[in-house]
Amino acid sequence: MTSIEQIRNIAIVAHVDAGKTSITENLLFITGAIREQGSVDKGTAQTDSLSIERQRGISVKAALTSLAWKNHQINIIDSPGHADFAAEVQRSLLAVDAVVLVISAPDGIQSQTSILWEALKQQKIPTLIFINKLDRPGTDLERCIEEITKEISADIVVLQSANNIGSEQLSISGNSEVFDPVFQDAGIEIMCNNNEALMEAYLEGELPSTAALTSILKEQTKAAQVLPVILGSAKMGIGVQQLLHAIISLLPAPEYSNSQNLSGVIYRIDHDKTLGRTAGVRIFSGNLKAKEPFRISTAETPQKANQIKVASNGKLADVKSIEAGSIALLSGISEARIGATIGEQTIDSQQTVIAQALLTTAAVPANEADYAKLAEALQQLSIEDPELEFTWMKDERELHLKIMGWIQIDILTFQLKERFGIEASFQPPKVIYKETPVSIASGFESYTMPKPCWAVVKLELEPGTPGSGVSFSSKVSVNDIHQKYQNEVERTILQGTKQGIKGWELTDCKVSLVGGEDHEVHSRPGDFILATKMAIMKAMQNCGTTLLEPILAFTINAPESLLGQIVSDITQMRGTFESPEIGNENFTMQGTLPLSTSMDYSVKLTSRSGGKARIQTRFLEYRPCSDAEGEIRAYIGINPLDRSKFILKWRGAIQ
Repeated sequence: MTSIEQIRNIAIVAHVDAGKTSITENLLFITGAIREQGSVDKGTAQTDSLSIERQRGISVKAALTSLAWKNHQINIIDSPGHADFAAEVQRSLLAVDAVVLVISAPDGIQSQTSILWEALKQQKIPTLIFINKLDRPGTDLERCIEEITKEISADIVVLQSANNIGSEQLSISGNSEVFDPVFQDAGIEIMCNNNEALMEAYLEGELPSTAALTSILKEQTKAAQVLPVILGSAKMGIGVQQLLHAIISLLPAPEYSNSQNLSGVIYRIDHDKTLGRTAGVRIFSGNLKAKEPFRISTAETPQKANQIKVASNGKLADVKSIEAGSIALLSGISEARIGATIGEQTIDSQQTVIAQALLTTAAVPANEADYAKLAEALQQLSIEDPELEFTWMKDERELHLKIMGWIQIDILTFQLKERFGIEASFQPPKVIYKETPVSIASGFESYTMPKPCWAVVKLELEPGTPGSGVSFSSKVSVNDIHQKYQNEVERTILQGTKQGIKGWELTDCKVSLVGGEDHEVHSRPGDFILATKMAIMKAMQNCGTTLLEPILAFTINAPESLLGQIVSDITQMRGTFESPEIGNENFTMQGTLPLSTSMDYSVKLTSRSGGKARIQTRFLEYRPCSDAEGEIRAYIGINPLDRSKFILKWRGAIQ
């Protein structure tokens, strides 16, 4: 049985087309987990299990696989690289102890690379970099390393050298049979910054042995102080075996508690044709057994796993129990939700947001008779991918989703047809705007007639700091409003701010309960839900709101001859830009663009330049915009400001 010290739980992450799935295939092939190496382009990659993945040649779902090497078990989550599926990467980070960040040498640091690194850095996840595709003609390794030090981190330790870069004669230094790093002065100096004893030895010219330096590097990698760098070409199988050595030599084993109390986290929800709904879990302590009850934070009653499956040598195998350090799939857990904790111990399952949906769309069944079936299917898909935030507006018969981009629509259309047998289309995506208060104002509601009812609520609304979301506080005594009713007010605030006076979600604000009263006989919890929704809308109406629009940060690389035209384009799109860097008849420019004006600009830029110009974008922030620049939409449903009708609807008197 493998001890926990011999387990490595890692994710392989990268910008799309950097080669991470090819690396996973190589790792599985080298270790004998698969007999024949698959190909992403041919649709034969072992970790691309969905038919849509094989057809499109891209990863849509994070895939769990495992391999054995040098008495170690390496559990690998191969995650999607396309920005539309960044939420899959975000969820995968809940389950792993370390990450291999793949960088394509010819392409350097791309937009998704930077986004991924920010999440890894904020969460202090130990990371190893694999620079891939060094066989590609025209590849400049030195330039790639310069980009890494400039845009990712200067604290990198390159452990190899490469010869014949940019050709099929590529070779990497080191013995592939053992871990044989080459510590260069630049890397040692980086390590010295975190180790005084090493600094003294280095200055005195008395360096420790390679084994001792490797041990120091492992400690610093675990502490997320440095980034080891391995070189290679996954396509040619060069450097992949050295990567294997580096994974077991430098990346940490799972940290675990000696406590026998079960603790873990659910990092994914999926659907299996045989097992039905499955929950991907990571166990931090204790022991989880099939058929035995355990607690989940999202379930009121204990749950039982009908089956437990773990990745074993490239396949899934049934086991009767799992322990600390394990990543597994559980079947039969109906109340499982992503991010939920399992067991008795409380653990932190908070994540750094890698990407957020900036577009909204509506699903429409091809056959009206499939409307209810489509709604149920979208509910299921939203459980598996909570970022979809599916909203079923039953009165309007509208089915709304939040999405990352156009490719996600293609995947959803395919899933609905293949898995649920539903033909559906999606309306053209629209930009998601938000609202924020202009000033401080209050909203008052007295819901006391017709009895039995009694809820008097006064809320104060004020602007918050950008990016702060919605916060709530109470300044009211429990003698005036019982605590259970104040709890209802707090819970309702997030519901009541989903639509503002301009039709969009309210954010970056502080809501305070500043007055009100209950009645010992007539008050019910539902009364305070109703009063809160009306009071918060009155507060929004009294203070006024400003629209917020999503802003993208961009980097454009293009021929110098296109500079004038591109500057004109950016200006017309209400963008901003910094002074371009010009060299070798090309330029690089950075700046910001509103999403609403630039959604199709990458296509226009590619067409205009004959493919010689490219733009990379990432979400930056929400910024204020005028009503004319944004979009005001009608309130969906009965507006709480229409007091009489809203109350009648609440009481079921009207449909």
